[in-house]
Order: sequence, then structure tokens, then C-alpha cells
Amino acid sequence: MQKNENNDMIVTPWEVEGVIDYAKLIKEFGMQSISDILHDIPEPNWLMRRGIVFGHRDYQRIVNAMKNKTPWAVMSGFMPSGLPHFGHKMTMDEIIWHQQMGGKAFVGIADMESFVVRGFSWEKAKEIGMEYVKTIIALGLKEDAIIYFQSASTIVKDLAFELAAEVNFSELKAIYGFMPETNLAKMFVTSIQAADILHPQLKAFGGPKPVVVPVGADQDPHIRLTRDLASRASIFSFERLKEGVRIRSRKGIEYLQRLSGELDFDKIIYEEHIDVFGDPEEIEENTRKIELELGGKALIPPSSTYHRFISGLTGGKMSSSKPESFISLMDSPEDASSKIIKAVTGGRVTAEEQRELGGEPEKCAVFEFYNFHLVKEDKELREIESECKEGRILCGQCKKRAAEMISNFLKEHQEKMKEAESKLDLYNIVV
Repeated sequence: MQKNENNDMIVTPWEVEGVIDYAKLIKEFGMQSISDILHDIPEPNWLMRRGIVFGHRDYQRIVNAMKNKTPWAVMSGFMPSGLPHFGHKMTMDEIIWHQQMGGKAFVGIADMESFVVRGFSWEKAKEIGMEYVKTIIALGLKEDAIIYFQSASTIVKDLAFELAAEVNFSELKAIYGFMPETNLAKMFVTSIQAADILHPQLKAFGGPKPVVVPVGADQDPHIRLTRDLASRASIFSFERLKEGVRIRSRKGIEYLQRLSGELDFDKIIYEEHIDVFGDPEEIEENTRKIELELGGKALIPPSSTYHRFISGLTGGKMSSSKPESFISLMDSPEDASSKIIKAVTGGRVTAEEQRELGGEPEKCAVFEFYNFHLVKEDKELREIESECKEGRILCGQCKKRAAEMISNFLKEHQEKMKEAESKLDLYNIVV
């Protein structure tokens, strides 16, 4: 990879570089801002309120399901390439909050991806993967969640095979940069990832439903591909019109005619599609019910939320090759405290300048920890921010407070992990 001399923003599934402009990211990736629908979300969590979850695709579908108390799900996964850290905790917190709001939770451990991308043995991937399982349980995941390892889920692997028939090499090359020398297993993992996201909608799990996938912005290409695959793997696809929905069939006119005969809406039948007039949600819901009767999957394109990237404690981005740049949830409280004490801050050069000019919390890795993880009450966070900006607290004092909070959190969390290990049998874990 060439050095990014100008510190330009680069966000792809393989690399994240430069200064991230989230407003620009929303525009370039075609996302929507979470702030646009924040008022409509029942009891938004601190990550949403603070703009840490900054963007979304089709999240209104999830909000509607929350309000209407209709079935929906949350799904995300973790590749066991190293021990879980606070970056993983952010996604885990999002899964747990969605579960608390009424969603069925699905947690995937991407051991197949770990085998292909990192070269881990199945045994090592399982060993590390179980630490992720215990971690998310310790953080509050309830027992009705479905937790699985990719390699152990026949349902996921079978669906991945079917989805693979809908993608060709040219498309994978354009999305992921695959080359002729890329091995077949690495290509197939992209179908596994799509199957992870779509399988909560299969008959075994109650059929089609809205599913939200909390991820970092670098994973958006996976989401876009999977949204396309949801349509390709279903009989009928939809295009919203001003007064209704245009419906196409990948199985030809015969299925359109059968659909037309059962849809009780005003409609116009064309050779390659039907224009159906009325409430779009109702039309699509009725069409999916008919598709299921015809033997189709009737998959709903998944929704997604996107969270900000967590910074490294030493400045720049967090790196798994630099243990000092992040705090593992398995670190001893003493080691974690030491990392915080050594972290880069937004303080001034001297104590006098700090008292006179105040600090810059927006540039501070320690304040980011308060914001993302340590302080969930907005009033308390605003007070910490004011202390810094007004020069009422110096960086050394602030670091000591954060170090104590992190130390206490890790002591409690690691105790909960031991408890989680003793009650794994209460959870539905496919391993």
C-alpha cells in the first residue's frame, strides 16, 4: 500500500486511513444521517445521541418495527483474529441495546473468515471466538440470542452456497479488489458474510423480517452487496413509485401473472413488471406472503447503522499490531490504567496554558473513552467536557480519573466473564 502523504480519507473494507470526514462519508457512500431520524427512535442510546452512530441505511424500517412491535432482528459478527477490545465492545453494546428494544439477536463468530484471512487453525479460532462469546454475554446479552460459529452453521453455509450463484468474479473484483491469484475460499467468504446477515429471515427463524446490522463505515460495501443479494435471491423485487410499487420477477411473466391474480390492489400489468398502486409497505408485505407460498425466500434488504472509528491511544488509528494503541477487555486493570496514563490528550503544552486556554477534548483519546464507553449519562459527560475546555482540570488529573474508571470497569467485567463461562449452557450456541 502506498503511503498516504496528504492524509486523505481512505475508507474501504481493507484499509482506513487519513482524517475521517463523516459528513463527506455519508454523501460519498449514499448513507443517511442518523440525526435525521433520531427524534423518531424510541429511547435512542448514548451512541446515537452523541453521533457516534452517525449514519444508517433504511433504519426507519427498524424504527417502525420497534413501534409496531412486529418481529425484527439485529445481527452482527466478530472475526476472532485477536482478543476482544473496546472497539468490539462498541458493536456488542449496539447489539445488546437492539435486543433490549425488542429485536431477536444473532451473533456470528467468523471463524471461516479467520481461517482464510488470518490463517488461524480451526482450534485457535474457536478458542479465541469463545472469548468473544463470553464477553458479549458479560456485557448483557440475554439468553434468547442465537450465537453461532460460521463453520458450525449448516444453515449459513447452505444459504451462502445459494447466494454465491448470484455473484460473479467481475463484481467481487470491483467491490473487494480480488485478483486472479485470490484463492477461492477468500472469495466464498463474501457469500458467508452475506448469509450471516440474511439467514435470520429464513423459515427456521420465523421467516422474512427487518434485520439491522451495526457495523463500522468500512463494512458498507458488504452491506450494499447483501442488500442487492436479498433481491436477487428472492422471486420478486421492488421499486418504489410515487403512488405505489413496481414489482419485477426474476422467474418471468408466469410468476407476475400469479402474483397479479392474488394482489387485491389497483395495478397495471406490463410484459416485464407490474405497477401496483396503494400503500407501499402493505403491497410489499402482501407480495412477500405470496412469494413464500410460491416457495421463494421473500428476503427484505437488511438495514444498517454505522459507527465512528475509535482512535488509537497513541494517536492516529488503533492498530492490532500496536498493543499500546488499544485496551483489550482482557487486559489487567493495572495494564489498562497504565495505557490511559500514557495516552495522547488534547491538552496544552504547559499547565499555565491549559488553565488559561483550556484543553481540546475533541482531539483527546482519553475524552473519546469517556464519550464512547465510560460515561453514559449526557449531563456527566458535558461536565467533564466543560472542565477540560475551561481549564478547570489538567490532563494528569483527567487521566487518573479515567484510569480509575477503566480499572473498575475491567475488574467488574472480568468477573462477569467468569460468570458467563459458567452459564454458557443456558445460551443457544452453535459451535
